[in-house]
Amino acid sequence: MIRTRDQLNFSIRALLRQRFRTLMQLIAMSIGVLAVVLLTGLGEGARQYVLGEFSVLGKDILIMLPGRKETSGGMPPMTGEGTRDITLQDAQSLLRLPEVERIAPLVVGNAEISRGARSRETLVLGTNSTFFDIRHIQLARGQILPELPLDQPSPVCVIGTTLKQELFAAEQALGQWVGIDTYRCRVIGILADTGTGLGMNMSEALIMPVASSMQLFNTEGVFRVMIDVRSAMGMGVLSRQIEDIMRERHDGQLDVTLITPDSLLKAFDSILSVLTFAIAGIGAISLFVAGVLIMNMTLITVSQRTAEIGLLKALGASSREVRQLFVTEAVMLSLFGALLGTLLAEILLWLVRIRYPEIPFAAPLWATVAATAIAVGCGFLFSWIPASRAAHMAPVTALQHQNGK
Repeated sequence: MIRTRDQLNFSIRALLRQRFRTLMQLIAMSIGVLAVVLLTGLGEGARQYVLGEFSVLGKDILIMLPGRKETSGGMPPMTGEGTRDITLQDAQSLLRLPEVERIAPLVVGNAEISRGARSRETLVLGTNSTFFDIRHIQLARGQILPELPLDQPSPVCVIGTTLKQELFAAEQALGQWVGIDTYRCRVIGILADTGTGLGMNMSEALIMPVASSMQLFNTEGVFRVMIDVRSAMGMGVLSRQIEDIMRERHDGQLDVTLITPDSLLKAFDSILSVLTFAIAGIGAISLFVAGVLIMNMTLITVSQRTAEIGLLKALGASSREVRQLFVTEAVMLSLFGALLGTLLAEILLWLVRIRYPEIPFAAPLWATVAATAIAVGCGFLFSWIPASRAAHMAPVTALQHQNGK
């Protein structure tokens, strides 16, 4: 009867005798686990980032977009092309609903911002003072946009920290004038560094009154309308009331779409979860390939250690114990390879987090456990056939086979 400790020692010595073969099997298995853990960590990080971007809006926000989902067969158009514009008057009419507390229309575009000899093209966002509260945007210095009627332009703006640095460097920015194409406005506030939100890098943005931005971009329609409601409980009823108003204002045609951050979160969560599992499955294919490699290597090992197998059986080792020796070697290789792959994946994820600190790239525990379990399982299953072949060798035949070489 071979003791467990002796069995482990025997397997370790066997692995160390064939260092190159052991190294190749370790690399193959570690690459498989590395692929699963790394790809899953990247996918999960992207999922958490997207969900975090939309969760900042809260559950008491409605977003109205031009275009109707049912008529386009997918998401509404991003720019409003091919649909009737949502005007400032449309947005203003929503305030007559008692459940609508405030609104923030948005006009988005790119323009060249200049100050003296310095210039750069950046994001220009037209909105009102409500937008700062809805998006929880903080200022580093100065003040937010003044409270004005939606249709009243004003030559003032708030800029992000990166844009301030590029245009003014160490100079004072508050009270200074900047050019936006042929338009001029005075800087009254500088945003705190909040990074990217909803796909917009606010540190590089310029925010101005919505009426001013509509003059700048020569448009009569808004990009989006963010609607702050008093209570999220009656969101369904309020959505129908808003649709009724828009249908009335648009000649009986309902050509807008209302969405909630909560519905977006659920949709993105479902999509990104499927993608995460899909890329994890792609990585798991390499584990299958590594298992096949282990089976081939074990078959070669069995043929090369025929005399050793005959000697073990001649000394009284049972077929089950011989099988266990070869299976143990394969499982140990798989386990060590899984640990090495997990370590390398965590190091790479750490490096990616340093490069992109705003995205929480991290492998979920289930991915690490699953990858390790699959690796060990592959090692066990794919080594079973060659190990059984070794176990069924007759000791005399095995010794004669080796002595005949």
